[in-house]
Amino acid sequence: MTNIRFYAKAPHFLTLVLLLLSGLAWGQWYTAAPQDTKSEAATIVEKADRIRFPAEGFQVNVGITTKEADGTTEERRYRILSKGNEKTVVLVTEPASERGQIILMRGHDLWIFMPDVSQPIRISLAQRLTGQVANGDLARANFAGDYTPRIVGSEKIGNNDYYILDLKAVSRRVTYQRVKYWVNKKNFWPLKAEFYSLSNRLLKRCQYEDFQRMAGGIRPTRLVMEDALRRGEQSVLEYGSMRRRNLPDKIFTKDYLKKLD
Repeated sequence: MTNIRFYAKAPHFLTLVLLLLSGLAWGQWYTAAPQDTKSEAATIVEKADRIRFPAEGFQVNVGITTKEADGTTEERRYRILSKGNEKTVVLVTEPASERGQIILMRGHDLWIFMPDVSQPIRISLAQRLTGQVANGDLARANFAGDYTPRIVGSEKIGNNDYYILDLKAVSRRVTYQRVKYWVNKKNFWPLKAEFYSLSNRLLKRCQYEDFQRMAGGIRPTRLVMEDALRRGEQSVLEYGSMRRRNLPDKIFTKDYLKKLD
């Protein structure tokens, strides 16, 4: 009777062993399979970045008009050469007294070259360029690479629905330590942003306006940056004559900058 009971239970025992083995095998396959770690928030930010600027090399002219609280204004003009997210050259074209000054960005490293100074001067992305505009606002506009985003809400503004994203800096070397960002759910057009310091203090606000076709896409051609600490002070950036351009890597080197004009 004992042997009969053993063989009667044997199939159940073998089934259990097979299930355990198959479970282990599935677990090994599942662990080894490549995982898609990109979040929805990261995808949204990447798409918004591509709305603002082409992924390929390009050239664009930028005019900046700054209005102070007392009503006085100042105008400056720049030409930007950019390749991908890690290489940018910013040339000052106006005022004439500063023509010839050049900013070079490679990654998070930034230098300014001045005609009457033999050696380049190291500067930071967060340092003020003019008005409410930091060096990084012109030289490096790579939200996708510089911040870890998450979706914190949504908001209906006018007839459009927007993602609200919280962007936290991946290092202290980026332009701002935190950004609150509104992106259109339908077409991924950026609407506005708020920029914060390391201590979570609101520094400035930005509106993306006047979307027009440039360099193969519909892009914001006007940015309005307002100082959150000093009421009435703002800088308006106007982008024009944007075109795609094949830019060799040698352009983005210190030795080559003297050849640019």
